[in-house]
Amino acid sequence: MDLANDPTQQKEQAFLLEFSNDIARARTNPELQEAIFRVLDKVMHTQLAMIRVIDDDGIHLSTFMFDKSLFKNAEIDFDKLSAVKITIEEPYTSRVLASDEGLVFNVEEEIKSGNAYARLWKTTGLKNMYGLPLRVGNKNVGTIWILAERLSKLMLQGICSQISIAISNIQANEKLLTYKKQLEVENAYLKEQMSSLYNFAEIVGSGAAMKEVYRLISAVAGSRTTALIQGETGTGKELIARAIHNASPRKDRLMVKVNCAALPSNLIESELFGHERGAFTGAIDRRIGKFELANHSTLFLDEIGEMPLETQAKLLRVIQERELERLGGKQTIKVDVRLIAATNRNLEEELKTGKFREDLYYRLNVFPIQLPPLRERPEDIEPLTSFFVGKYSRNVGKRIKKIAPKVIQQLQSYTWPGNVRELEHLIERSVLLTSGDTLQDVYIPKTHAQQGAAQLANRSLEEVERSYIIEVLKRCKGKISGAGGAAEILQLPGNTLHSKMKKLGIVKSAYRTFTK
Repeated sequence: MDLANDPTQQKEQAFLLEFSNDIARARTNPELQEAIFRVLDKVMHTQLAMIRVIDDDGIHLSTFMFDKSLFKNAEIDFDKLSAVKITIEEPYTSRVLASDEGLVFNVEEEIKSGNAYARLWKTTGLKNMYGLPLRVGNKNVGTIWILAERLSKLMLQGICSQISIAISNIQANEKLLTYKKQLEVENAYLKEQMSSLYNFAEIVGSGAAMKEVYRLISAVAGSRTTALIQGETGTGKELIARAIHNASPRKDRLMVKVNCAALPSNLIESELFGHERGAFTGAIDRRIGKFELANHSTLFLDEIGEMPLETQAKLLRVIQERELERLGGKQTIKVDVRLIAATNRNLEEELKTGKFREDLYYRLNVFPIQLPPLRERPEDIEPLTSFFVGKYSRNVGKRIKKIAPKVIQQLQSYTWPGNVRELEHLIERSVLLTSGDTLQDVYIPKTHAQQGAAQLANRSLEEVERSYIIEVLKRCKGKISGAGGAAEILQLPGNTLHSKMKKLGIVKSAYRTFTK
């Protein structure tokens, strides 16, 4: 390579010192660009073609800086060309990175050899393209490309050395700001979650349905498999998601939650994937998305059935490729996120109507967990009631020690359209209205009681009596007479109850689910 030495080295060294002072003050890309453009114009009477920097993956290079005005005569979309990512294996890039002091490419010779870039270089009217490696120590930072007639070897080496250090400093500063911002977001998110901490102990239930749920939690927790939790509103889907996370190898990191139903469709992508400053109106700063926040942890997407179709497509890509780009950004960000999704919708029905993507459904439904509604687990109503009475008694400073039997009977005969959440809110209100040490009354909504009465009115007295006795037998776990037996609750002699059961055709199989 013939990089000629300029005889006026002292003058060049003075310019380099001035450039060093300018570049030392640069903290951002625009400040560095101003210093580089000024020294190239003032000292070398030329312009910058391109600076590319090596990404964090060590393979790809991203455009860091270029002077678009240099190619004003080119009949191409230079913005599109500069946006194309290349790798360190690209022939010209690999040659430059492997060189000690850079290479000079003669434009005319390169055209003859079939260089795809040479025709673009020719539009500038300059004879040579100088390609030099940017290094800090022995580490390659990127490449710089300058079109000129003839450049000084001393000046090029000096400028490249200063630019390399400046780029490295700017990248380190940007990472520091990103980490600082991420810590701020994590801290704010943690404070937000402190008021609603959950743990496995808050999952109450020992019936067959809940035992199956516990078995599934244990089976999937140790893996990184995506889980889909389905169940009616109020069945405790978030509790199950937290239980999976807390039993997983990722338990020491924060589980991040996104409620897809609570976000406007135009903001959900920014919430999930983040955005760069200026990505859209109102984006005054860079935002770290929930996927980045959940890196090496668990992301819980609640009410995923509410997610817009366009966002579903982008979510599918992130799940498949385990990488994302912030809105308005060009950098590809690798993420290691364990995904748990939940919905109260029937997603298979949503597929038929086109409201949910089939490919995304199969990606999410790798390990389904179906939560039973409260009306299908009456054996859990009493322990749940005791748990919530204890919880809200402590919260308000009361000492409620007992629950009246009639309260449990009322609760077990209610259909619970709002499931466990409705029960919790009902008990919270009832505790506030209790003055003694015994919960004597619960305040079940009258509308539902009236609906229940209307349903009973359409059935014969014999049907109602038979259903009621079976329900009581189930609650008593099949015990007919004696303390805690169905006869005691029904206030009937044991023999009388046996006779009624025989008359109504009630056999053990009708209530055997709860027999010991």
